[in-house]
Amino acid sequence: MSHVRISDAARFLGVSDDTVRRWVSAGSLTSVTDGAGRMAIEGRELATFAKAQAGTAQEVGSVSSARNRFVGLVTAVKADTVMAQVEMQCGPFRVVSLMSSEAVDELGLEPGSVAVAVIKSTNVIIESLEGAS
Repeated sequence: MSHVRISDAARFLGVSDDTVRRWVSAGSLTSVTDGAGRMAIEGRELATFAKAQAGTAQEVGSVSSARNRFVGLVTAVKADTVMAQVEMQCGPFRVVSLMSSEAVDELGLEPGSVAVAVIKSTNVIIESLEGAS
């Protein structure tokens, strides 16, 4: 079974190490000791916890077939007369979208505004950070 260090769990969940430790103290997560004697969380338990913590489409007032929705803060908008690049920080994730400048204006997107990145893709590449087994 894979174990995830507290610092990595915090990074994956977009919270501080102390928050993860508080969840362990409160019994929301169970800690184990990894092979190096450090506090860790079992990977499967962390995945279940992360899924339960994730927001749903209903919380942001919209329904669509896309299941990957990230609420975040617009950090940059670079626009010309036709196209724009919008950058958002969604928890620990940086999301970049290309859209028309007209859409940016209609949505009122500017640095500091809150928005939802809706991602629907037919190509998703997943890499393992652990060695092949």
